[in-house]
Amino acid sequence: MRPHLTKLSIALALSAAFMSHAYAAKDAVIAVDRTFTTLDPYDANDTISQAVAKSFYQGLLGFDKNMKMVPVLADSYKASKDGLVYTFVLKKGIKFQDGTDFNAEAVKLNFDRVTNPDNKLKRYTLYKNIAKTEAVDANTVRFTLKEPFSPFINSLAHPSAVIISPAALAKYGKDIGQHPVGTGPFKFVEWKQTDYVKGEKFAGYWRKGYPKVDSITWRPVVDNNSRSAIMQTGEANFTYPVPAEQVALLKGKPNLEITVSPSIVHRFVALNTLQKPFDNPKVRVALNYAINKDALIKVVYGGYAIPAEGVIPKDVQFSTKLGPWPYNPVKARELLKEAGYPNGFDSTLWSAFTDTTSQKAIQFIQQQLRVISVNVQVQALESGQRVEKVESWQDPATAPMRMLYIGWSASTGEADWALRPLLASESFPPKSYNTGYYKNAAVDAGIAKALVEVNPAAKAQIYSEVQQQIWKDAPWINLATLQLVSARTKNFSGFYVMPDQSFNFDEIELK
Repeated sequence: MRPHLTKLSIALALSAAFMSHAYAAKDAVIAVDRTFTTLDPYDANDTISQAVAKSFYQGLLGFDKNMKMVPVLADSYKASKDGLVYTFVLKKGIKFQDGTDFNAEAVKLNFDRVTNPDNKLKRYTLYKNIAKTEAVDANTVRFTLKEPFSPFINSLAHPSAVIISPAALAKYGKDIGQHPVGTGPFKFVEWKQTDYVKGEKFAGYWRKGYPKVDSITWRPVVDNNSRSAIMQTGEANFTYPVPAEQVALLKGKPNLEITVSPSIVHRFVALNTLQKPFDNPKVRVALNYAINKDALIKVVYGGYAIPAEGVIPKDVQFSTKLGPWPYNPVKARELLKEAGYPNGFDSTLWSAFTDTTSQKAIQFIQQQLRVISVNVQVQALESGQRVEKVESWQDPATAPMRMLYIGWSASTGEADWALRPLLASESFPPKSYNTGYYKNAAVDAGIAKALVEVNPAAKAQIYSEVQQQIWKDAPWINLATLQLVSARTKNFSGFYVMPDQSFNFDEIELK
């Protein structure tokens, strides 16, 4: 019997190996260019962390791949005539990944958490206008606002507005960012900080037949060449962004497909307007004249961008075209002289990102500024450094940041979230992301007025005036609006880069 058992054992081993291989073949591997900070969307300050969290979480509303609003956990909603009360009817029969029920109490708990300022969650600003959240019954939830807030529905479609399992919140507390439990298509497996985040197919997912893969693995690969290499070897199924210098190479690979799509991703350099010399508007305007945007786009982004035409990218609702700033180093020197800096000055330029493209960007800017005798030392901040030195800094007067290369995408699709977190004086760190500490009373008043204005034409006029004032004050060096370049293996489908640089993978499939 021993030989027979041995053959049987071998057959079973081979069968197990085959099954293991088949399972691995349905692991969707996504390579991105930066590490993740948290898997708690309410406390995430970066688009990529919120995008990864979509594996596990969903909200009442969401956006499709073209950023058209769609219902997700809600069936319907209605708003009161005065714009203060929003009532949502929820889908029934949905379970969290820990087996607990999704219901109105779960919704209430999550919004009570984010609207409590004592919790100091980074997305508090987006939801602070909620006066109270009530569970009317098991399947009905009611939001009452402090005052009319026209972008409220857009805010609920933002990727941070997810519903976390109440049982998980009770169990993990402040550590929920390392233990995501939601209603999404994947159940959390593991997060190794610099290596990967992994989720497995959630067997109890409410959308029957989905997801069409067994697992998803998110791999942060900061180096452009390495990210390109794992696409060529088949170690990854999708990557974003594809560095410009790698596009031609990847286009030539028969198993890969390149996609270029428009975006609402704005790249700029925030200037610390509280500190010399950036407290002088002439200096800030001079720096805008000093950067050749067309050359920047060619050298750094490989042509896959357009010069910034305003404070807000053109595809964001209520944006106003104001530029781009022309390249004029002679004018830049004149303005520096008028500001009292005829011989230029020295400063520091940080990048909020460590990927290769961002490092190229700050080096290019460094070279351009040298032409007008502005000498900057450059440094790419790791995510922990960025949080410590920029986003969590408590005292504006002592903030060490002078110049910061950074980006933003208004993930609600409208102007409020492109302006208020970045340029309202209420949004100084650590409350939000006005990292240049810009303050203008007229801008503050306009942003506040637009929030309660329900007439679209009047709202557009308010936002236009606000953007014109900001453009004149030049608190940023406005650089470019990116185009989104991604690559996928041809056996992989249903995964898209959205205009805000997030991802949509509701229909993800690996054949």
